[in-house]
Amino acid sequence: MKKVKALILFSGGLDSILAAKILMEQGIEVKGITFESYFFNSENAKKGAKEMKLPLKIINFSEEHLKMVKNPKYGYGKAMNPCIDCHILMLKKAKEIMKKEKFNFVATGEVLGERPFSQNKKALELIEKESSLKGYLLRPFSAKLLKLTIPEKLNQVNRQKLLDISGRSRKRQIALAKKYKIKEYPTPAGGCLLTDLEFGKRLKELFQKYLKCKGNDIGLLKLGRHFWEDKIKIIVGRNERENKEIKKLAKKGDVLIEMKNYPGPSTLIRNYKKTKIPKKVFERAKKITQYYSTKARAKKDVNFEVKEKL
Repeated sequence: MKKVKALILFSGGLDSILAAKILMEQGIEVKGITFESYFFNSENAKKGAKEMKLPLKIINFSEEHLKMVKNPKYGYGKAMNPCIDCHILMLKKAKEIMKKEKFNFVATGEVLGERPFSQNKKALELIEKESSLKGYLLRPFSAKLLKLTIPEKLNQVNRQKLLDISGRSRKRQIALAKKYKIKEYPTPAGGCLLTDLEFGKRLKELFQKYLKCKGNDIGLLKLGRHFWEDKIKIIVGRNERENKEIKKLAKKGDVLIEMKNYPGPSTLIRNYKKTKIPKKVFERAKKITQYYSTKARAKKDVNFEVKEKL
């Protein structure tokens, strides 16, 4: 008999690990698929897949994902997280691989009602429809509470061995983790910057000021303290690591400011107006740079080095 093959969205979080285990217990050949973007990486997925010896395919869809994040069809959650659109995009990619590599179905670790915005019944049905996976998208945790899928109808998956979990309580998942002897796992959604409220504020402001922003601009959002002067941004490093990263991300036209005679932050000015930077912006950037150096804060003899990136 031909072996049943499942492709699972795999984040390396507890839900995706357990969902893969539930399918593997049925003798199904499971392969993980994970994604990298400007807002999350694949480190947890790689670690989790390695520990459970799960084959893993990594897809970097940074540019396509950023384009979606700028204008999600189904909107954002509490922060700037377009979870419904994000899942649809991932599952569309999974559908392509399913067809190309002849998998029988796609699975996820989603739990009905665990997240009110993206995992209510209506949202789960919408995601399935929009990703063109109708009938071929299996959610092992909540399968018994959802419509029968095609792999279940074809007896490729035993529905009786699937679960009926719903809601935000994670007691049953934790019990399953003990059963499978899984001791370490990341917190739910802990790896996605789009769920972080403070990062979300920075991103929203950037979109308002300059919607044409690219990956380099997103990289800067992860660093330092941020100040705006109209459409000109001042970014001030908070430590040595951030100072180095800010310098690395500096591109043509950016201005770097540092103090010559005192230790302190590296400050970057990025001009989204594409006009000459006013003198008052340079003066503000210098004041901020000096303020965030404890040794230079009260001094009157500070000398600055101002360099434009060429």
